[in-house]
Amino acid sequence: MMPDLLATDTYDYYLPKELIAQFPAEKRTDSRLMQVKRQSREIYHHRFTAILELLKEGDLVIINSSKVFPARLFATKETGAKIEILLLHQLNENTWQCIAKPGKKLKSPQWLHFSDNLSGYISQGNSEGIREIQFTCKTDFWDEIKRIGHIPLPPYIERSDTILDSERYQTVYAKENGSIAAPTAGFHFDAEILKALKKKGVLFSEVILHIGIGTFRPVKTKRITDHKMHSELATIPEITAAAINLAKKEGRRVVCVGTTSVRSVESFWQDGEMQSGSKWTDLFIYPGFNFKVTDALLTNFHLPKSTLLMMISAFGGWETIRKAYNIAVQEKYRFFSYGDAMFIED
Repeated sequence: MMPDLLATDTYDYYLPKELIAQFPAEKRTDSRLMQVKRQSREIYHHRFTAILELLKEGDLVIINSSKVFPARLFATKETGAKIEILLLHQLNENTWQCIAKPGKKLKSPQWLHFSDNLSGYISQGNSEGIREIQFTCKTDFWDEIKRIGHIPLPPYIERSDTILDSERYQTVYAKENGSIAAPTAGFHFDAEILKALKKKGVLFSEVILHIGIGTFRPVKTKRITDHKMHSELATIPEITAAAINLAKKEGRRVVCVGTTSVRSVESFWQDGEMQSGSKWTDLFIYPGFNFKVTDALLTNFHLPKSTLLMMISAFGGWETIRKAYNIAVQEKYRFFSYGDAMFIED
């Protein structure tokens, strides 16, 4: 009997804690790759280097070039007590949205001291705990953030960030500062494999979607249709829109690297073609969604009851993805941000 695909509990699964990757693989391409065939429901096991065979000449691969910045800052309050600030979104040159931790005891507005060069005036929070902070910086702001900030590792990575994370919690093609979580499906590519794919005739185009705090928030409503999806800023350059429209016209595959690439391209498909531009998108993809752009998807293994698992269940089919995840647990694949990859195709 088919489960209720609109019930949040349908997307729960058992995951032993030891399968949650706490560190990246030694080399980016050392990760494992599960190949999932949507139509036949066949599953094959590879190393990530098999992507050289799985991607075909003429495929258009969509990558998210957003860059994770050191958004986690530590400050001293006027009382001398310590506080943690997570930067979320830049509103203007000096003002950001942020979350304070612990936030309930923070009396605001007040000044916070981050370093000899950086201080900030923080306001009251809204119902979701999001505040505004106005910075005063004696030097270049981004230089100072890079110097004193920390990579905001996901809560399921239970350790402090290290110098390794500043390199590895990032794709090799990241360019545009703005994400507080990485588009992790891209972690598996290194410069060498990208070069080999391009030599083979695989084409690459970029989108930019800055990933926010909402990516870690589980669905808490019983019905997924009652969940309020978070918004993220997505940009499709003109050259990418043109490349997608040409691929569609010529019958070539559009292969998305990561759920953020899927969300970006599906948000900008309008009137039978790909549009370019920038906008905030709150598109929530779950079973029943009609994919207009994405033909194949490279992704990691996602958290139970997450909007990301709901999206890949929409793309791969709930039963097929359920089978794949059960096998992944049995075969001891590594899960979540620093974990292994899955390639879903027809």
